Amino acid sequence: MKKKILIRIGSLRHGGAEKVLVTFLKNLPADRYDIDLLLNLYSGKYLPEVPEWINVRYLNRGEMITTNRIQDLPEKIYRVLYQKLLKTFPSLLYRFILQNKKYDIEFAAIHGFRDEILNSPQTSSKKLMWIHNDLTQVKGYTPESIRRFFGYDQVMVISEKIKDTFLSLAAGEKEKQKIIRIYNPLDTQEIITKAAKPVLDYTFDTAVPTFISVGTVFPQKGFDRLLRVHKKLLNEGYPHRILIVGDGYDFENIKTLKSELDIDQSVTMLGFSDNPYPYINAADFYILSSRYEGFPTVLFEAITLKKNIIATDVSGVHEMLEDGKLGLITENSEDGIYDGMKRALENPESFRYYQQNLAQYEMPFDLQNSVQHITDILDNL
Repeated sequence: MKKKILIRIGSLRHGGAEKVLVTFLKNLPADRYDIDLLLNLYSGKYLPEVPEWINVRYLNRGEMITTNRIQDLPEKIYRVLYQKLLKTFPSLLYRFILQNKKYDIEFAAIHGFRDEILNSPQTSSKKLMWIHNDLTQVKGYTPESIRRFFGYDQVMVISEKIKDTFLSLAAGEKEKQKIIRIYNPLDTQEIITKAAKPVLDYTFDTAVPTFISVGTVFPQKGFDRLLRVHKKLLNEGYPHRILIVGDGYDFENIKTLKSELDIDQSVTMLGFSDNPYPYINAADFYILSSRYEGFPTVLFEAITLKKNIIATDVSGVHEMLEDGKLGLITENSEDGIYDGMKRALENPESFRYYQQNLAQYEMPFDLQNSVQHITDILDNL
């Protein structure tokens, strides 16, 4: 008999957790599971990639509303109140949206759905959590609130740093055993194949180095820091270009900052691309300017493409870059980003060390092993 599983996530917009979830779903055996994927908002670039055998349910339809324009406010307010109602009275959600279906496993695909799953009226289901961020760096999370995740039967974490955080907060061996370190599913062959496609909508200037950064445009990603460092280096006489691929609620703010700094000619914000790999492939350096992360999958993508990497010292980076063997790890600050980019511009030969190591590097996992690890967890719950 197939296991009945409910998976919850906000939408399938262009974020790392969303991409990883869809990659996982695409590689699941359809004959073993009966899955309902419940979205708060039926939208996102990854929706078409969800396998047909998975039942997609939703609370609201339409694109994410990222502005406070007068004409958008009624819909925005309605969505907020509707979702709050269903969160406050979960029995309504399970009765009318999920049609009283009984689940063996209820699975929160991101940490933001902690309480929704814990407050499920289906007390007999097993509860599974997938944490992609270092919660010690996320606003509003205290040791006490992080401890609430131990209410789950199993907590999957994507880096050793996150695992260590949970182990330090665990009350005894039973809670420690709930924490499992997993590798995110990543299709390296797909990355290599897509990277070979032509670059669209952008012309690389071979006369000056280009730094690329790919990610959802949130404050977490530190694109504001990246632009300020870029401006400083330009003022100091180091010509280069910045390419940002991604979209998000902070997009207009970063775009405004770009104009305020008078760097519109040297910074391009492409918005979302369903294939960022040709851009990564053609750029001279990949730069991660994040304030915090869990285990930034985009670095594995850059490693797969053997790129010169500069990354701030956030969760997961030391693991992924093997303590600085595969790329330059900088202090997590504007000064750190500045030092890393200046080194790349002044002394690009120093990156040969990383290239030599990247040439010999083999991924510590493959797609099928990662998927198998998670399915083992599902099967044993």
